Amino acid sequence: MNNPDDILENRKSAPRLFYGWWIVGACFLLSILSGGIFIIGFTAFIEPIVNEFGWSYAQVSLAASLRGANVGLLAPLMGILVDRWGPRRLLFTGVILLGLSLLLLSRLTSLIMFYGVFAVVAVGISGLSPTVMVTAVNSWFRKNAGLAIGIMSCGFSLGSLLVPTMVKIIDTYSWRTAALIFGAVICVIGIPLSFLVRHKPEHYGYLPEGEKSNGKVQHESTADEEATKDDIGIKEVLRSRTFWHIGLAMMLLFLPISAVTVHVMPYLSSVGIERTHAGMVAMAMPLVSVIGRLSAGWLGDRFKRTRVATAFMLLIFLGLLFFSYASVEASWLLTPFIILFGIGWGSNLPMRAALIREYFKSNSIGTIFGFLMGLSAMGAVIGPLIAGWFYDNYGSYRISWLLFACLAVIAMIIMITTPSSNKDTRRDKK
Repeated sequence: MNNPDDILENRKSAPRLFYGWWIVGACFLLSILSGGIFIIGFTAFIEPIVNEFGWSYAQVSLAASLRGANVGLLAPLMGILVDRWGPRRLLFTGVILLGLSLLLLSRLTSLIMFYGVFAVVAVGISGLSPTVMVTAVNSWFRKNAGLAIGIMSCGFSLGSLLVPTMVKIIDTYSWRTAALIFGAVICVIGIPLSFLVRHKPEHYGYLPEGEKSNGKVQHESTADEEATKDDIGIKEVLRSRTFWHIGLAMMLLFLPISAVTVHVMPYLSSVGIERTHAGMVAMAMPLVSVIGRLSAGWLGDRFKRTRVATAFMLLIFLGLLFFSYASVEASWLLTPFIILFGIGWGSNLPMRAALIREYFKSNSIGTIFGFLMGLSAMGAVIGPLIAGWFYDNYGSYRISWLLFACLAVIAMIIMITTPSSNKDTRRDKK
């Protein structure tokens, strides 16, 4: 296998494929692994674990919420680290920790240990989080950044293709054996991919989009000094109303997104839909989100981002309404749910990146994205707990889905009223 640095040198003499696309490809495959096994695929583990230990759904959901809380707390730190260290170290560390977490999961003996395992998962996922991957890709692109990030983020959706295989392995062997198998897979594939990723193109004599610079490889500190001219500082960003409009809207949106992804299979089973069919829904929903990820990236490069983001939020609202009334007798409602919710869900990652690029001209994109992810993660923490609590106490998920639909409307209002950051940041600087 060629050394990635040799690939970079070869591209300088014969630039057939811009190296940024290698980074997009590596992050795409890494996101398939992390998204498929730890985010989307986790729903396949819930019922077997509950059946073996007799825990409540709220107790098991708490693990996902603790994972979200830790990811949220670590997101700003990951943003700072990826701006300073580059993405490769964080991706490599994340792969190792996720492999270790699956090994520990296979030896699970208690609820406390279960929560501890997911604390390790949280740190590992933070290393492979959108904060790290979006920053890695965004550094290498400008005009086509929305498309590149959209393509990369499709990996999180296509990870759903692993769900039927995960369900089959879990049901055939055991969830413990499945954890060992998936731990080995993520290490064997993920470690080489992490070494393909590089930080900024200026460090290798390039400009974004593959244009040549002066032909000299700049020292990292020199390149970063030039990039920080006319830069908006993170303090100014955090004081702006624009940041908080975007952050609060995304936080409210993550309440239903996280709750649905964690509880989709238990919910469908509770309304009489067979586990195999529920697994197909869990797979189809993120697959359809590929449409949202690609279209949001493309639209975000061409139209006003807040309006585009609001339109996608409307799809989530409508999808939740259909989802709330799904049952064996009304299983047809799952089709519009999958289409509407899936497309709306898929838009959130490329739209967050597009909004940051539009409103904040900064060299600290990773740091800004990390703080934004921290706010979003607060919604990811609360969402599964609310859904699990309503089911445990009322025997139904419907109230929680309708509540989340109302919150989606509030998120739409907050997003569409987002002010221009130029006025905010200039006023704050004065």
